[in-house]
Amino acid sequence: MVVDTAQVVCLMGRNGVGKTTLMRTLTGQLKIRQGRMNLEEQDVTGWDSVKRARGGIGYVPQGREIFPQLTVKENLLLGLEPCVPRVKDFPEDVLSLFPVLPQMYHRQGGDLSGGQQQQLAIARALASRPKLILLDEPTEGIQPSIVEEIQEVIRGIKARGDTSVILVEQSIEFVRSVADYIYVMDKGSMMAEGVPELIDMEQFEHYLSV
Repeated sequence: MVVDTAQVVCLMGRNGVGKTTLMRTLTGQLKIRQGRMNLEEQDVTGWDSVKRARGGIGYVPQGREIFPQLTVKENLLLGLEPCVPRVKDFPEDVLSLFPVLPQMYHRQGGDLSGGQQQQLAIARALASRPKLILLDEPTEGIQPSIVEEIQEVIRGIKARGDTSVILVEQSIEFVRSVADYIYVMDKGSMMAEGVPELIDMEQFEHYLSV
């Protein structure tokens, strides 16, 4: 898999084919069994998850995994932990992508709707200004209005020009709206790839069917 600077690459496939495993491997939570991983031409294959986070990889896992007992502001500030040197103030340009969050600073994360929690999780991952952000099914179980907002956030990340995105997503419509390039996975291998306009839809749909 190759991801260029400021490119949105989508990874699709049936449940259980290895998409989340790949994402966890890219973050360093799982060890790479074979092959190499480079980030901006630097070999990071042997780096652990902490070093990869500090080196510029952000991650929003499936299920969001915010801290429900912490406030929105406290959740956001945790996103600054990978920053070297340390940073105390949350970046305003990131907050501008999520105008609803400052209004909820003192609410507990667990009191937010699923869509609001997803926005919080994405904002937290962007706090350290990662070079690469991994989004694992960010629209799963989210109401349509928030899905549209997440769509605009991904476009906003791309427009900033300094962060690439790997997106795991099941919705073909959503993928076509944001993706620069698509990979389709089956049983741990990439079975199809291409730009959204040219990918073979019959082959594409075959690897997505149950």
